[in-house]
Amino acid sequence: MNVLGIDIGGSGIKGAPVDIEAGELVKERLRIPTPQPSKPDEVAEAVAEIVKHFGWSGPVGVTFPGVVKDGVVLTAANVDRSWIGVDAAGLFGGATVLNDADAAGVAEVTYGRGRGERGTVLVLTFGTGIGSALFTDGTLVPNTELGHLELRGKDAEHRASARAREEHELTWEKWAERVEEYLRHVEMLLSPTLIVIGGGASRKADKFLPHVHIDTPVVPATLQNEAGIIGAALAASRRS
Repeated sequence: MNVLGIDIGGSGIKGAPVDIEAGELVKERLRIPTPQPSKPDEVAEAVAEIVKHFGWSGPVGVTFPGVVKDGVVLTAANVDRSWIGVDAAGLFGGATVLNDADAAGVAEVTYGRGRGERGTVLVLTFGTGIGSALFTDGTLVPNTELGHLELRGKDAEHRASARAREEHELTWEKWAERVEEYLRHVEMLLSPTLIVIGGGASRKADKFLPHVHIDTPVVPATLQNEAGIIGAALAASRRS
């Protein structure tokens, strides 16, 4: 079964059909820059363009960078605030809509590095912000938003996201210190059995993870930046 997955991010909107059994993209993904300002109607047009590009008429899953409950957006940290209160599922023509980090986490736990892991598994995506997906024995606790934990008086993602590394022109080693500080904080709160690092930064894991030292095992995601697309498609397949 193939399902179209679309991943809305602060800088880009990406989509591709996904083979649900294999957990793999079946066509090359299409990426469209996120409209600026990233208001609902403009983003919906980009989503529709991806659907049209693949000539898609089947089920569609869409991720959103914020809290999503029953298809309705409740927070919008890295996109326009006019999203708050919007029925995103309705706006996207009845698509299945879920938090972007939750989608990435579901994909990683189903097909990737978290597969078969028992206990508390935490998937963290480092990109424009820090997304989080928390699992206990494989079951998702949705919309955790742990990137907004306070660290040194500000949102943790303002210090330790991949965007923060670029904005502050940090070396990989200096950024790793901030990542480690953040991971120690979530480790203290949750006592996870495994932490999986995903998002755009996972492609460069070899540059910073060797400098991160905490008690919990920390590993790079297997699906890297495709996890959101795959997880969105998987969520839609489970609903249809």
